[in-house]
Amino acid sequence: MLDRIVCRGVIVCGCLLVLAPLPAQAQESDRVNYEPPPMGELIAPQTSALVGMLDRYNTDRRAMQRLNGSDMSPVSVARFTAFYDDWKQRLQEVDFDSLSQDGRIDYILFRNHLDYQRRQIEIDAGYRGDMAALLPFASIVTGLDDARLDMKPVDSPGAAAALNDLVKQASDVRRRVEQGLRGSRDSGEESSGADGDDESAPIAIKKTVANRAAGEVDGLRRTLREWNGFYSGYDPIFNWWMEEPYKAADKALDDYANFLRRQVVGVNPDDDSSIIGDPIGREALLSDLRMEMIPYTPEELVDIANQEFAWCEAEMLKASRDLGYGDDWRAALEFVKTRHVEPGAQPELIRELALEATEFVESRNLVTVPEFCKDLWRIDMMSPQRQLITPFFTGGEVISVAFPTAGMTHEQKMMSMRGNNRYFSRATVHHELIPGHHLQGYMTDRHATYREMLGTPFWTEGWALYWEMLLWDKGFPQTPEDRIGMLFWRSHRCARIIFSLSFHLETMTPQECVDFLVDRVGHERDNAAAEVRRSVGGLYSPLYQCAYMLGGLQFRALHRELVDTGEMSDRDFHDAILKMNRIPVEMIRARLEDLPLTRDYTTNWRFYDR
Repeated sequence: MLDRIVCRGVIVCGCLLVLAPLPAQAQESDRVNYEPPPMGELIAPQTSALVGMLDRYNTDRRAMQRLNGSDMSPVSVARFTAFYDDWKQRLQEVDFDSLSQDGRIDYILFRNHLDYQRRQIEIDAGYRGDMAALLPFASIVTGLDDARLDMKPVDSPGAAAALNDLVKQASDVRRRVEQGLRGSRDSGEESSGADGDDESAPIAIKKTVANRAAGEVDGLRRTLREWNGFYSGYDPIFNWWMEEPYKAADKALDDYANFLRRQVVGVNPDDDSSIIGDPIGREALLSDLRMEMIPYTPEELVDIANQEFAWCEAEMLKASRDLGYGDDWRAALEFVKTRHVEPGAQPELIRELALEATEFVESRNLVTVPEFCKDLWRIDMMSPQRQLITPFFTGGEVISVAFPTAGMTHEQKMMSMRGNNRYFSRATVHHELIPGHHLQGYMTDRHATYREMLGTPFWTEGWALYWEMLLWDKGFPQTPEDRIGMLFWRSHRCARIIFSLSFHLETMTPQECVDFLVDRVGHERDNAAAEVRRSVGGLYSPLYQCAYMLGGLQFRALHRELVDTGEMSDRDFHDAILKMNRIPVEMIRARLEDLPLTRDYTTNWRFYDR
C-alpha cells in the first residue's frame, strides 16, 4: 500500500531506520537515485554583502537567549534592548548605496527586524504592566535567578527570607483577587485592568489577562525550580536554610496559578479543550503587520477577506448546482464529506494524491521539482492528542495525517473522517507536499539559507495557498466535488483572517469564532474548535492564520505583473521565488522587478485588486 513511502531504509540523524522491504517488482526502479546538483549551482556566490553580518547577528542572538533568564527580568530586558540598539547602530554604518539589490533587500529586512524587536520590547512591557498587580512577587524570583546567572555568591539566609515574603505576597494577592471577583459578580461587569497603586484594594481583572498571568506564574515557578536545583545538594548551608522555604514557595506559586485558572479564567488547570486565547490588541497587530511588510490595517484586511469570501460563496453555489443540490450548498458539502476512505486506507490515498499533484505541475512546466525532492517525503500518522490542535494535515518533508484512531469515540471518528474526506484531502495534499511546503522546504534548505531568520509565514504559507489558487485557474479540479473541496479550504482561509483578527481586536470571542467556522464555512464542530484553539492559543504568531490567504494574494498579484504580462515563464517565476528563501513577498517583487530601494524604505505595495 505504501510501496514508495515506507518501503526503504531512511537515514535520520545518522540512524538507519529499517522499514518494510520493497515489493520484488519494484526493488530497482523505485529506489532513490541521488544525483548531485550541477557544479554551478553548488558554487554560486552569494551576492549580498550582508551575509556575514546576518550570520554573526544570528549567532550572537542565540547566545544572548541562552545567557539570559526569565523574560520578566528587568536585567534581561535591559540587555536585549542594548543588544538590538547596538546592532541597529552597526547596520547604519553600512554604505547602503554601494550594496547590490540583494544587499539592499537584506539591509531593509534586517533593519525592519531590529525595529520590530525594539517595538516588541515596549509592547511586552505594556503586557507586564497589565499583569503587574497580579504578580507582585515576580521580582523576587527574577532577582534570585539573575544573581545566579551573574555567578554571585548565594545569600542563603537572605534568599530564605525572600521566599518567605513570596509566600505571603502570593496569599495576599490571591485574597485581593477573590475580593475583586466578588465585586465583579455583584456589579455584573468584568474589569479591564488591575489597580496596582493601592496594595490593599481588591483586584478585578479580565479573564484573558488572568490567563496570561497564570502562564507567567508557571514560568516563574520553572525559573525558581532551576535556581533551587543549581544549589540544592551542592551547598549544605543552602539546604539548611532553603529546604522548607523553597517547598512552600513552589507550592504557593502552583496553588496561585491553579487559582487564577479555576476561579478567574474558569477552566481546570489540566483542561486542554477549553479555548481562552490571548488577544494582543490593535497596536500590536499594526506592529506585526509592519514587520511582515503588509501595508494594510487590520480592518482593511478583514474587508479583503470578506471580498474573497463572497467569491468563494458564489463559486460554491455553482458547484452545488452542478452536483444537483441547487442552492443548498450545505447539502452538497455534506455529500462530499461522506466520500471518505475506510479506516486504514488514508495513507494510500495521500500517496495517490501526492503523485497526482506532482505530475500535474511537472507536465505543465510550472515549476522545477528536483528528483531527490520527490523521493524525500514520507507519511506520519497524527496522535489523537495532537488532533485536538491540528485536525487536518500538516506538511513538509513529513506529511502528518489526521484520521481516526481506535480509542476515539464514535462521534470523534466520524468527524475526523468527514473532515478529512477524499475531496478535502485532494485540495490540501499539494499544499503540504509538492508544489507546496515540501518543495519550498527542500529549496530553502539549499538556497540563501542565511535569510532564515528574516523569514515570514506570508511567504511560507502564502506560497502553499497560492498554489491552491493557481491550480484552480489551471483546471486542477475536475468534478463539482473537487471544486467543493477546494472551495471549502479557500473559504476557510478567508475565515481565518476574519476570526483571528477579530479575536485579537476583541470583537469576537473564541466561541463566536468556532460558531463562525461552523456556520459560514461548514466545519465539523470539533474541527472548528481545534482550528480556533491553534489560532488564538499562543502556539502561532497572531498573524499566522492571516498569512495563508494574504500571502497567496501577494504571490498571485506578482504573477499577474510578471507572468501574465509575458515577462517571465511560470517555471522561471516559481524557481526564482524558491531560491530567494522565505522573505516578505514585497521584497521578492523588488528583486524580480529591480525596483528602486532606499535606506529608509517602508512597506507600500497595495497588492490587492480583485
